[in-house]
Order: sequence, then C-alpha cells, then structure tokens
Amino acid sequence: MSFAFDVNILLYASDTKSPYFERARSYIETCIVQKEVFSLGWPTVMSYLRIATHPAIFDHPLSPDEAMANIKTLLDLPHARFLSEEEGFWEIYRVTTAEVPTRGNLVPDAHLAALLRHHGVKILYTHDRDFLKFAFLDVRDPISGDPLKT
Repeated sequence: MSFAFDVNILLYASDTKSPYFERARSYIETCIVQKEVFSLGWPTVMSYLRIATHPAIFDHPLSPDEAMANIKTLLDLPHARFLSEEEGFWEIYRVTTAEVPTRGNLVPDAHLAALLRHHGVKILYTHDRDFLKFAFLDVRDPISGDPLKT
C-alpha cells in the first residue's frame, strides 16, 4: 500500500533550525532507502519550492538549485510516484470540499487531500492536524511517531 507525505515534512527535513529537523530528515531518508512506494503531489512539490527558498520564512533559505536538487533526488527514485490532476479531478475535489467546508488556508490541504483520493492514496504522513478533517485519510505524524488518528 502506498502512502504520501505533506510539504511540512519536506520543509522540516530541509531546515536545520527546525526542532523537527532530525526526525523529519530521518523519516525522508527512510523513505528513500526503503523500497515501499510513496507518493508526492505536485502541489506539495511546488509548495516546497516556494517555501524552502523564501527568505521571510527560513532564516537560511535554500537556493532554487538546492531545493530543486532535493526534489530531483526524490524524482529519480524508482519507488516514488508524483501525482497530478487527471480527468475527473474536479468532481473529486467538489466531493471532498462538500464533506469539509473549505476556504482560506484549508484550500491547499483540500487540494492535496482530493488529489490523494483521486489516486487512491489513503495514508498521509504530516505534522498538520488540519488533515484530520478529511475522514477518508489515515493521517499519521512521523515527527511524533504516533498516528494522529487511527
């Protein structure tokens, strides 16, 4: 069974100042070494590139080349799947947002949740409790080591 991880895990693994750096980096390294299929949504990737290179967010932001090299490392893995919107995505998004009223900062989370639903990915590793609102997801926290819900 495949799983996905959210942008916050990638960001923590890239920010040496984060109190979650070591745990997030270890989690990502485990995903790289193990052969279990994992998924990343393109919205996750684009958010990572936007935030990891932003000087107002990171004290020492990554250069665009560094951030893209991190993504390329994942892209090159034979067990990584990159998910994008396909035919029928809009209807899945509408169903997802009908179940969870969505506006403001929840829109990107609903986008990712609908994308995962569209591709049949049910397990999401994140440190963001907002994903608990999407009942079809099995949300787990690799930072704390505990599932956010079972």
